[in-house]
Amino acid sequence: QVQLVESGGGLVQPGGSLRLSCEASGFTFSSYGMSWYRAPGQRRELVATISSSGASNYADSAKGRFTISRDNAKNTVYLQMNSLKPDDTAVYYCYAPIGRGGSWGQGTQVTVSS
Repeated sequence: QVQLVESGGGLVQPGGSLRLSCEASGFTFSSYGMSWYRAPGQRRELVATISSSGASNYADSAKGRFTISRDNAKNTVYLQMNSLKPDDTAVYYCYAPIGRGGSWGQGTQVTVSS
């Protein structure tokens, strides 16, 4: 059974940093690309993707500020977020392309506010 458990969200001031973690289980983590999405409202938007080989891609809003990485030994994908802005406030979700429709974590809230 695929499980994705996010952590690391919280309240941070504008300009601050957070590192989100997503611990995966139930599948061969090293064989799959992984993604982070966020939902500032009802709709989820792609933030960053990392391939099984470590190649990464970012939404324009994340380029230069966010870094996605993975540790296959820990079955964990990370999202380092720097220079956070109020517009980054959202629930952040981890995603794995497994199963019909893919698999999602429960989400972690990030709030950027002074």
